Amino acid sequence: MSSNNVARVLVVGGGYVGMYTALRLQRKLKQELRQGTVEVIVVDPEPYMTYQPFLPEAAAGSISPRHVVVPLRRVLPQCKVVVGEVTAIDHDARRATITTLAAEETGDGAIEVAYDELVLAPGSVSRTLPVPGLADVGIGFKTVEEAIGLRNHVLEQLDIASSTRDPAVRDAALTFVFVGGGYAGVEALAELEDMARYAVRYYHNVKPEDMKWILVEATDRILPEVGPDMGRYAVRELRGRNIDVRLETRLESCEKRVAVLSDGSRFPTRTLVWTAGVKPHPILAASGLPLAGHGRLKCTAALQVDGVEHAWSAGDAAAVPDVTAEPPAKPDEPRALCAPNAQHAVRQSKVLAENIAAAVRGGPIVDYAHKYAGSVASLGLHKGVAHIYGRKLRGYPAWFMHRAYHLGRVPTFNRKARVLAEWTLAGLFKREIVSLGSLENPRAEFELAAGTGRHNEAS
Repeated sequence: MSSNNVARVLVVGGGYVGMYTALRLQRKLKQELRQGTVEVIVVDPEPYMTYQPFLPEAAAGSISPRHVVVPLRRVLPQCKVVVGEVTAIDHDARRATITTLAAEETGDGAIEVAYDELVLAPGSVSRTLPVPGLADVGIGFKTVEEAIGLRNHVLEQLDIASSTRDPAVRDAALTFVFVGGGYAGVEALAELEDMARYAVRYYHNVKPEDMKWILVEATDRILPEVGPDMGRYAVRELRGRNIDVRLETRLESCEKRVAVLSDGSRFPTRTLVWTAGVKPHPILAASGLPLAGHGRLKCTAALQVDGVEHAWSAGDAAAVPDVTAEPPAKPDEPRALCAPNAQHAVRQSKVLAENIAAAVRGGPIVDYAHKYAGSVASLGLHKGVAHIYGRKLRGYPAWFMHRAYHLGRVPTFNRKARVLAEWTLAGLFKREIVSLGSLENPRAEFELAAGTGRHNEAS
């Protein structure tokens, strides 16, 4: 797949950094791409980019799942999109090994792709701990599939509670435990509690006060990105909705569907959502490139892998010096790094694409410099917290700011229009509270009919 007269840019990952970098390269290298002198290849296990800030609203039913994702082939028509996973990188030879769906089906093995410039942006994966029972009952909240699966699961628990006479089963079905007080955990819990509170009005024997919503956080505050004041306000807001917020508490065990906390509490539950952080993708350690703390790639301010030519990174995968931060007090202390969040990832991708285009054309590269603007978080419908450019907002203004900010950041005008239309319709009509849990096993009914199930007919 290599060619001596084509400059090939291999982008590993189709998330924030991968998609936005390829999107900008399409514009910067439009002429070269048309002439065939430059080739951009994007590799990702999924054929779409997930806009993760909208996952809580997708779980709550405020946004359709298909509008949370952006199809890579549609927005990157000048790039080659490969649905697969990079399993090995030999940067000295400038070659990457990719396992594709076709390779898995045919057994031909992985394919090798030669490249001239490498962009490592595989994102992050869920960070789990050796908690007994977690692997068996835990539910993640990082993909659109997990968000919709969690929505269906919560509504299914309401059905179970409504139809059982066993108080132990009912209590476990109506107990929802979320571990992790960052963006994902708080926003997911707040949106789903809002949805469930609305849904129970249609159940004759389930009331809002029957449900137990528990947030477990190991540190002394939640939502650290919005600052201590807004974090404390968020705790008061959640507790005011009868949500049990447990700070400085850890999950010790969840075997046999019983969540045991470090403070001695025990909660029989059928729902345990794990959002306690992320870790770098394993491909980073396997790449042989220099790593910094926490397993991220050690990068320069120009988003190059430190000491390695033709290798670039940004976002979750990269430890990038923050040139806007105050210099360290002592010369031997490390410089502050850019936070691995979506705000920096989107802005870094623009500089990254500019620098790669300059490297291909032989021009100068520039450093990434962007002062952190602030953070916004939703606490459910019409509720939120925000800390923007030093100003603190709460309640409806913060919630409105949250929606406005992310509407402006979601890729493509198509997605912006569809999301805005859905928000408008959601304000005019009632919530949808239908569970489509059978989507997770769509062949179950057919298998039942074809086997020895209740639909089996005598011949």
